[in-house]
Amino acid sequence: MDSNKSATAPGWDNEKSSMVQNPPPPYYDNPGAVPPGQAYPPQVSGVPSPELGSPEVEKGYGCPPQQGAMYNQQVYSPGQQYPGQPAPVIMQPTMYVTQGPLTNPVNDYMGYSIFTMLCCCLPLGIAALIYSISAREANHTGDQMSAERNSRTAKTLNHVALGLGLGSFVLGIIYVVVVVVVAS
Repeated sequence: MDSNKSATAPGWDNEKSSMVQNPPPPYYDNPGAVPPGQAYPPQVSGVPSPELGSPEVEKGYGCPPQQGAMYNQQVYSPGQQYPGQPAPVIMQPTMYVTQGPLTNPVNDYMGYSIFTMLCCCLPLGIAALIYSISAREANHTGDQMSAERNSRTAKTLNHVALGLGLGSFVLGIIYVVVVVVVAS
């Protein structure tokens, strides 16, 4: 490989040298304890440090005393609302109201629909069967109005299908009798 030709674009030779990352911190068995030699750096502020012998310095925690800085803050009790905050919102659980089956179910004309579908008029029998099934489902869900409407429609379709079936049967008999009488 020629040393004059490089795989990188010119000017990108130093790209990785500026992306040096620090190694990850070492593993310690007790993650809650401060590792030896590492502690929080001392806080530098404009407030003079407390005198040696004060309880804050001896315990090693707490805020340093603020000399001359008194804030006029109101003390709130634990159950009191803070000003500017809305009142707590109390949500009630969601209630689902469902109806049970009707106590006095509407007639669904299922058997009548099956009979007219098989014996009288297939298209109207299928439509009547669909409305009968809808009336039965409305009876089970407790929807009185839908049950009555679907039942009435199924009954009407069944009557029409039965009328067409009987009419075509009578016309068929008349046709056969006329054809046989004329042919003899």
